[in-house]
Amino acid sequence: MARSTKASNAVLRLKERSGKLPYSMVSTSDGLFYLVLANDTETPNVLCPPLEIDAFVQFVNNVQKQAPKKASQFDLAFEAKIRKAQINK
Repeated sequence: MARSTKASNAVLRLKERSGKLPYSMVSTSDGLFYLVLANDTETPNVLCPPLEIDAFVQFVNNVQKQAPKKASQFDLAFEAKIRKAQINK
């Protein structure tokens, strides 16, 4: 159960990054996973061969660029202070 949750969470994150494109995962009877993208035809586009869980999650994470990490105002001010200090050396 936890294995498929890990894979499905990776696909959910991909959907968020892609603007809700119709990505889905398929689980095979031997515990492998592959990614498909639904299209207007009856047969979805298969985007990868069946993979082990870790390889599948890595593949899904690399399909589309991940969102940049959020930085607080304090982080931004600290980075600006470091850049300023390096320029003044």
